[in-house]
Amino acid sequence: MPSPSQSPPTDERRPRAMVIDSAWRDLGARPGLESLSGPGGAPLTRAVKLIVLPLIIRPALRPELAADFLGARETAQLDALIRESGALLRATAQWFTVLKKTRRALGIKTGNPQDLYFQRCFELATEHGTPSTSTGADAVARTVVEDIADAGGGRTVEALKEYLDDIDRRTRLDAELAGAWNARRPAPAAGATAFHLAAEALDACAAPGSGTDAGTDAGTDAGSSAFAVMLEAGHGSLLGQAVWTRTEGVWGRAGLPAHLGLSAHPVPPRPGVGRGASTATLPAPFDRTLFERLFTVLQASAHREELPTVPELVRREVSRSCAPLGLSDESLRVAVVLGGRLAVGLDPLGLDPSSQGAAGPGRTAAHRIVNSRWQREASVLRARRMTVSSRPDPDGGQLSALAQDLRTPWVAYMRRLWVRLHGRDVRDASLPDAASAWAVLDGVARSVMMDHRARVRTALRALSTSTARATEPRSA
Repeated sequence: MPSPSQSPPTDERRPRAMVIDSAWRDLGARPGLESLSGPGGAPLTRAVKLIVLPLIIRPALRPELAADFLGARETAQLDALIRESGALLRATAQWFTVLKKTRRALGIKTGNPQDLYFQRCFELATEHGTPSTSTGADAVARTVVEDIADAGGGRTVEALKEYLDDIDRRTRLDAELAGAWNARRPAPAAGATAFHLAAEALDACAAPGSGTDAGTDAGTDAGSSAFAVMLEAGHGSLLGQAVWTRTEGVWGRAGLPAHLGLSAHPVPPRPGVGRGASTATLPAPFDRTLFERLFTVLQASAHREELPTVPELVRREVSRSCAPLGLSDESLRVAVVLGGRLAVGLDPLGLDPSSQGAAGPGRTAAHRIVNSRWQREASVLRARRMTVSSRPDPDGGQLSALAQDLRTPWVAYMRRLWVRLHGRDVRDASLPDAASAWAVLDGVARSVMMDHRARVRTALRALSTSTARATEPRSA
């Protein structure tokens, strides 16, 4: 839920993210931060999330730096904090390089190294300095990598593959999937009540003054009330049942399937057991096998020790994969309804006249917040020019393709939302109220926007590099 700290900046305030980026790039002008930085020199998203925010800024101890926009004094304070941490960050980057080499030498492939090692590398840098000045750095790195690998308690992709490779077990699981799929309840007639309540919840939660600390704010109460009604009436389950039989007409916009791109098929197929998975070729969420669904959980989890064991994960996923919307918890299914209601009104390019202002049909405060944020993005402004330009795309179509993605923003939004909700479902982390649901919905919107921004920057960087090469004088 937006907080008062997220109000638009004044002339004297700067976005905190911009302050971090600027200070980091100045540090990066000297070698040493490459493994924590992107190709353009900006800090990696995970470096900010896992190191800068919790370990350097520490907003809990410095609440004046917790806001999204900072005044001049806070800007100077944050800039100084990051610059003073330069030596520690360089040592962290060096430890990360050593841990990755150790990981490769041990043949460990499970988990994202940044998620697993960033914070441990910061601890090593704090305790030991740089690896080159630490006695027995290689032994320390090996111990850390092995400890992290063992912490999962066998909850690894390799363990899942071994478990599902058993022929008899695969046969039994396939029969269980077939039985659960055939036992699904038929879909009732779809009504407009769920979408009216979803609009009410979105309007209330994202309305000005209904921040997470608002407590008894009327907007928060209204949003929670609508959310509670949807939860009690099982509107998430009803949508899931409609997805099994209906191809469009659910969201009030022609041509949109009920699943909003969560399946490549008009009606999602029965899930199979599966034998493998790759992040580069994962199908849409509703089309994934049992293996693929659990692969994403095990691959992305930084705290696998908190997950159920592999046999229990599989047992639960059989039931979950055949449940409405592929989720077991009703509060998470309701979040899909809210997310879908938000997604179909997303208009990053500002091409829909009805999305402007409060009077547009079906628009809520949530739509106005998210759409205005998107439409201010420089990458979106570039994409909008590409969609209306009669000139050919200079990079052979990549920028044009990115611009076209913004014409169907609900696809990327819903897929990322479902993955997050599925991860919560696996961990039994329900959404107790509208405030917590809005935090997830808004977080996904920001994530999709930042991902698109990064892809546009990569395309422009590649274009500028190729242009520079083409204009270089050729030697005789």
